[in-house]
Amino acid sequence: MTNPRELDVASLTVWGGEEHYLLDRATQVPVVHSVAFGYPDFEEWYDVATGAAEGHIYGRNTNPTVAVFEEKVRLLEGGEAATSASTGMAAISNMLHALLRPGNRVVSVKDTYGGTSLLFTEFLPAFGIHCELIDTTDTDAIEAAVASGCDLLYLETPTNPTLKVLDLRRLIAAGHAVGATVVVDNTFATPVNQLPISLGADLVVHSATKFLGGHADALGGVVVGREDLVKKVYEYREINGATLDPMAAYLLLRGMKTLQLRVERQAANAMAVATFLESHPKVTAVNYPGLVSHPQHEVAAGQMTGFGGMLSFAIDGGLEAVRRFLPHLRLAHRAANLGAVETTVGPPATTSHVECSPEERAALGIPEGLVRYSAGVEHIDDLLADLAQALDAT
Repeated sequence: MTNPRELDVASLTVWGGEEHYLLDRATQVPVVHSVAFGYPDFEEWYDVATGAAEGHIYGRNTNPTVAVFEEKVRLLEGGEAATSASTGMAAISNMLHALLRPGNRVVSVKDTYGGTSLLFTEFLPAFGIHCELIDTTDTDAIEAAVASGCDLLYLETPTNPTLKVLDLRRLIAAGHAVGATVVVDNTFATPVNQLPISLGADLVVHSATKFLGGHADALGGVVVGREDLVKKVYEYREINGATLDPMAAYLLLRGMKTLQLRVERQAANAMAVATFLESHPKVTAVNYPGLVSHPQHEVAAGQMTGFGGMLSFAIDGGLEAVRRFLPHLRLAHRAANLGAVETTVGPPATTSHVECSPEERAALGIPEGLVRYSAGVEHIDDLLADLAQALDAT
C-alpha cells in the first residue's frame, strides 16, 4: 500500500530528503532564489525540460529548495510523490480542480475548514461539479452518499474547529468500493500522529503553514500520495502558478526539523488543557479526541498515535462570554493561525470560518461561542494558570 518508513519520524524530520541538495559541504539545504536554470548543452537541457532527466528549468515549475521540502513530506507521509503550493488552500483548490470535471460528484462532511467548505458550496458547483456535504458524525449516511455515486471523497480528521474524528479505514474502503479517489486533510494530526496513506488514502493534503512549519512565519501547502494523481496536481499547479516560494520552503524545512518534538509537547499540553477545562464550571463543552468523553475517542485511538495539539471549547454565555474571555489571556496570540510554538486562540468567526456568515456557520454545526485553542510549547503550569485567571475574569 505504501513504502514503509526506513527511519523513525523523529529522524526523518531532521534528515529526510536533504542529502542530495547539500552543497560544498554545507550542513543545511541552501535557499535557491534563481528563477531559471541554465544548461550549456541542448540535449541535456531538452532531457530535463521533457522530464527524461532530473533537474530544474524554471522556478514556477520546480526549485531545488522546494524539492527538498516536498521530499521530506513525502517520506514522512509514506507517499509515492509530493507536490507543493503557495498556501494550504492553494494545495487543496489546485488538487480539486486538477482531478474533477463537470458532472463529477464529490462527497465530504460538513465540518471541513471554512475555505474548503466554500469550495464545495460555491466554487465547484459553478463548474458543474456536484458536492454533497454529510453530517460528520453520521458514518452510515456518509457511506450511503458514497455508495450512490462518488468520484472524490474528501475527508478531514480531526476536523477544524470541532475536532470530530472520522473513521478512516471504514470510509476509505467505502470510497474505493465505488472507484472514488479518497483525499484526507491531515493538517491537524500531522504525520507524527496519523498516516492516512497507510490506511488506504490516495492523497493527503496539508496546510504546511500550520504544524509542519510550526513558527507562523511561512505560508505553504503540499499534496502527497499516488504518483499518477500527484502528477496531475503538479501539472495544474505549474500552469495555475501558485508556486511555493523557495524562502518559504526553507523556513518550512527549518521548522520541520523539530516537528516531532513540537507535536509531542503540544499534544501533552492540549491533553492537560482539555482535562482542566472539562472540569471547569464556566466551560460547557470541550472537544478533544484524547478525552475519553469524546464521542469518537475509540476511533481516534485506533487510527492515531497521538491526539494532537488542537482543541476547542465553549464558555457559558456564548459569544459575549468569549468576547470577555479572550482579552484576559496573557499567554496566547488572538490570531487566525494554529500549530505554532506559541499558543494561539480565537473563535471560528475570526479564524477557521471567517469566510462564512453566522448563518452558514450555524448550518455547518459550528456555534458562535466556540473557542479554538492551539496549544503551544509553553510550560503547562503557566498555560493552566493563564486559562484559570482568564475564565475567572470572564
